Amino acid sequence: MAKTAKFFLGKNTVALAFGLLITTLIAYRPVWNGLPVWDDDAHITKPELRSVAGLIRIWMQPGVTQQYYPLVHSVFWLEHRLFGDLAAGYHIVNIMLHCFSALLLVMILRKIGVPGARLAGVLFALHPIQVESVAWISELKNTLSGFFFLSAAFVYFKFDHARKPKHYIIAFLLFLCGLFAKSVIATLPMALLVVLWWKRGRIYWKRDIAPLLPLFIVGIIFGVFTAWMERRYIGAEGADFNFAFIDRCLIAGRAVWFYLFKLLLPVDLIFIYPRWNINSFAVWQYLFPVVFLLVAITFWVLRNRSRAPLAVLLYFVITLFPALGFFNVYPFRYSFVADHFQYLACIGPLTAAATCMVKGTGLLREKFRRPAQWLLLGILPSVFFLLTWRQSGMYRNAETLYRTTLTKNDCWWAHNNLALLFSDRGRTDEAMAHYQKAIELKPDFFQAHNNLGILLADRGRTDEAIAHYRKLLEIKPDYTDAHNNLGILLAKSGRIDEALAHFRKALEIRPDAIGALKNYAVALAQKGQLTAATSLLKKALDSAVNAGDTVRVKKIALIMTDLDEAINASHIH
Repeated sequence: MAKTAKFFLGKNTVALAFGLLITTLIAYRPVWNGLPVWDDDAHITKPELRSVAGLIRIWMQPGVTQQYYPLVHSVFWLEHRLFGDLAAGYHIVNIMLHCFSALLLVMILRKIGVPGARLAGVLFALHPIQVESVAWISELKNTLSGFFFLSAAFVYFKFDHARKPKHYIIAFLLFLCGLFAKSVIATLPMALLVVLWWKRGRIYWKRDIAPLLPLFIVGIIFGVFTAWMERRYIGAEGADFNFAFIDRCLIAGRAVWFYLFKLLLPVDLIFIYPRWNINSFAVWQYLFPVVFLLVAITFWVLRNRSRAPLAVLLYFVITLFPALGFFNVYPFRYSFVADHFQYLACIGPLTAAATCMVKGTGLLREKFRRPAQWLLLGILPSVFFLLTWRQSGMYRNAETLYRTTLTKNDCWWAHNNLALLFSDRGRTDEAMAHYQKAIELKPDFFQAHNNLGILLADRGRTDEAIAHYRKLLEIKPDYTDAHNNLGILLAKSGRIDEALAHFRKALEIRPDAIGALKNYAVALAQKGQLTAATSLLKKALDSAVNAGDTVRVKKIALIMTDLDEAINASHIH
């Protein structure tokens, strides 16, 4: 057994690092030059944030970036300075961070005495389930926070061994950096407790729990803040998120088995999985959480024989917990599961698999042991390498990603995004077909209704577009863009009074809607109510000045300056 462990653990860390780095880079070769997909453009630093002042705003002004993960957006800020719009640079950074995390995992497992550390690191680096986190530019959130998660764990285990304050301070600061990259790593202190319990067989208050309390507190604060941000700025609320507690338990029970199955058999991996229909009256849906509980109880009963199975299960569920359905996260609008949700959670099962394989080969006779070891380090990583190569090809560009998704999941999200893509390229017939399909699959998908209305209007089918917007407003009466767009079409048709009513409604719903404000003012002026139009704009300007919103002040001032010209040109848009 000692020879087997030596073979798998190895001594030449530099050779392991170099080999893992080269292999992983090559595995992700298809995406090196991959173009931005889906929300990548929203994460890559916007022009107004590319200055030093913009960097300060990233940290000090929640809401100016897609999510308040200021360390991630600081790295994006730096990447734009280095690479500009060259996507390859962003991809290489993600891949390198992933490699560093794999090496950290090897170092941690060696430090805590887990057999199969090297194989576990290779599996973590090359498993195709990781492609979504590594190949998708936006998921710098995962690769960066994952690096800090594992760095903090490595240093904390040093502290646990030597009890030196400097190690504790460094571990805490690394954990804090990770939280600023993605608050999902708030589960780290609980994960550390699981490992310490596995090592010692019990948890001690003074030695184990007390030092982790500050990490728990900070993690909870970040978690609560992120949950609020998801609702306030990202839109993780509404009908798509209205679930009773029992429904959320059903989602969680099913998700755990889904993730384990994808780790065991990584086939049919896609960007967006079908969204399950959760029904608390369907008895079969209770099988997932019930079986999970039975397995957990069994592992608890058997803990005196081996704590490892229960520790692996606890680590897996704890690390997955933020994405199991008990909290609203925006992607749940499309699906309850996603490959990138288990980026760190998969460490537990992959490590268990590596350990079992190492110990299994150690039971073989001497003449079979060495070939079995080479097979494990050769065949399984090679299969993962090929699967990762193929999977990463999905991320070459947005059209490839959406079309690949549709081959395995005929979902409204992919149809809508393809429609947006085709619309931007002037392929309006294809765009309209995909919008119509998206609406067919999700009749209350108001954005697709709105976009289809825009295309109808652009093609001169004004009456159809007006009828479409009226139907849309029956679905979502408080949709600002629909009121504004309908107002535009009515004004162009000479129905100014109706147009004014919709512009007014748009501003009632969203007072900061600059487009609706301008169109309302122009329509009032066209109707001969110039005083009312001027008064409206002055009131909006005073409000913006009082709020200190300089950007809005400039926009309103420009509208006031150009009002006469807009009237003469009938410039409602």
